[in-house]
Amino acid sequence: MPDYIYLLENRLSADQQHALRQLREAAREAGMILFLTGDAVRDLTSGHAVRDLEVAVHGNALKLKKTVENLGATVWGESESSRTLYLCFPGTVRVDVVSTHRLDHAKLGKPVYHPASIQEDLRRRDFTVNAMAVSLNEGSFGLLMDPLNGAADIEARTLRLVSNYGFLEDPSLLIRATRYIARLGWELDPKTQTRYENAKGEGVVEQITAEARSRELEQIGHEDDGLKILRALEAEGWMQILFPAWTSAKADEERLKALHDLAVELLLQGVHADMSAAQMQLLTAKLAAKDLAALKKLMLRPGFVEEWDSLDALAAKFAKVLHSKENATASAGFKLFTSYDPEAVLWLAFTSKDKAVQERFNQFLKVWPEARQRIPHALMQEMRITPELAAYKEIVQAIFLELIDGKLTAQEEIRAFLEPHSPPAPPPQVTVKRPRAKRGEAKVKERTYDDDDEESEDGLDDDDDLDDLGGDDDDIDLGMNLPKVGLEPEIGEDAEPDSVEDDLDGDDNDSEPDPPPTKRGGKGSAPSKPAAVAAKTVAPPVKSSPPEAIKDEKVGKAAAKSSTLKTAPKVPLVKAPDPPKAHSHPTKPAPARAPIAKPTHGKVKPKPAPAKSAPAKGKTSPKPVAKPTPKPAAKPVKKPSKPLKVAAKPIAKKGKKR
Repeated sequence: MPDYIYLLENRLSADQQHALRQLREAAREAGMILFLTGDAVRDLTSGHAVRDLEVAVHGNALKLKKTVENLGATVWGESESSRTLYLCFPGTVRVDVVSTHRLDHAKLGKPVYHPASIQEDLRRRDFTVNAMAVSLNEGSFGLLMDPLNGAADIEARTLRLVSNYGFLEDPSLLIRATRYIARLGWELDPKTQTRYENAKGEGVVEQITAEARSRELEQIGHEDDGLKILRALEAEGWMQILFPAWTSAKADEERLKALHDLAVELLLQGVHADMSAAQMQLLTAKLAAKDLAALKKLMLRPGFVEEWDSLDALAAKFAKVLHSKENATASAGFKLFTSYDPEAVLWLAFTSKDKAVQERFNQFLKVWPEARQRIPHALMQEMRITPELAAYKEIVQAIFLELIDGKLTAQEEIRAFLEPHSPPAPPPQVTVKRPRAKRGEAKVKERTYDDDDEESEDGLDDDDDLDDLGGDDDDIDLGMNLPKVGLEPEIGEDAEPDSVEDDLDGDDNDSEPDPPPTKRGGKGSAPSKPAAVAAKTVAPPVKSSPPEAIKDEKVGKAAAKSSTLKTAPKVPLVKAPDPPKAHSHPTKPAPARAPIAKPTHGKVKPKPAPAKSAPAKGKTSPKPVAKPTPKPAAKPVKKPSKPLKVAAKPIAKKGKKR
């Protein structure tokens, strides 16, 4: 559903909004409530231009006559029977102020009016698209009332009768339906179309009331394209009922087209002229004087006829003002064009043969608008004169008037002219610099217990493992569960990639990741190579780094010479268990070993670790690790097609005790 507050504030012209404010003030003084109804609500909803306004009030609208006259409105006519005022506000804004009522049709063509509420007033309307109202009151401004779902018919572009007997009770609806179809391009819904054809065939249009005839005749002149409407009514045969002497042949079609083009040009320059009177003059240009006088007497609003008759006088008066010395300059002439009566401006531009007048109109429509291209928008942006300023439009208009007068030719003149309008520059942005914390201090302060879950896996666990592995020089506890496999003293460089030893050692080709390096005991210690990895069937060891048990021979000799070097104890080799069968269950992890005693006098005496799968509680005696001796490379063993599930048999090693 559209927001009608927004539509009222943006879709109506400034003059129309002013007229509604005046009416709201008059209704407040009289203690009445009022609603915007009829064609205006339909056009707001459908997106068409709003030409006429209709306001319905609770009470007698005729009582507002004096109040609206004091507010600047002109009374163009009134109806005692329907208690309606026909007003014209400045800017040629036509407003019909109607008293809410309902109708009784006891006799055809003679309706009886009864005061009623706004809900009853909407239900006596012609079509559902016109049976809508928008509140103009303080507590409910912008609220839509649509009891007959006219918004849906607007969306469907359909005209549907409010009453099934609408064409019979009010024959003028036949003429109105034809006018709406020609103007809007909408269609009658199937049931309404059937009733239209039936009423037309029965000739009920002959029972039209005099007030309805006057309304429909005048409405032809208020249409945007009056000649199109006149031809549509003539084709349906309705002009024979309204005024037989008035046909489309009596209109000056060529000049009507020129009038519409001129009205569009003036509109682009800010002159909003209502061309109803001028159009009516051309629609009846070839009508006989006697018939023209009779037609004017049939008009609904006598004030409209007065405006129609006074077009030439208004144009002559404007020409006299335009030639005055006060308006000789370009800026003064431009102000005069945009502030004078727009209907007088339109008719003078259309009918004048004076070359001086034509020259001024040429300047207004062709020459002066080119000066808008020279407005220094970039310089205004640089001086912070942007559309967000409240006086931006006034500043632009002032520059435009100076330019058409031939002033502000230099850049310095333009800057000097804009300087008083330039707002002060905003204060510089203050940035607060925090003192940078020392390296390491920030990490300690930012670390909290809540971050332990995330950091323990990334950094802290690695540090703890390294600390546990290096440990204290006096107390070393590796806490490792090693599989019963033989460890090669050196990794064979010449071994084939498909050999079993390559699957067991910690070469880079292994799919298992390398274990983290251990901490060095002293400056002279070198990183040791990792121990061999057990087979996949062996239970995973406890999270720790492998000991520095297996070292290179040269590294070991260098470490022995250093008196201050402290090394980790060597882990004795244990016998590997028999490989489990294919159908056996995975082995259970071995219990944790006891800590290794402290070494004395620089010698390490590790305690033997219990075997993982040994059932006995006894401890196996540690075997001394002999000095590695070179051995022939093992024969390459082809990898089976299936993944290796058992650990390889250990190879007995002999070594010396360091």
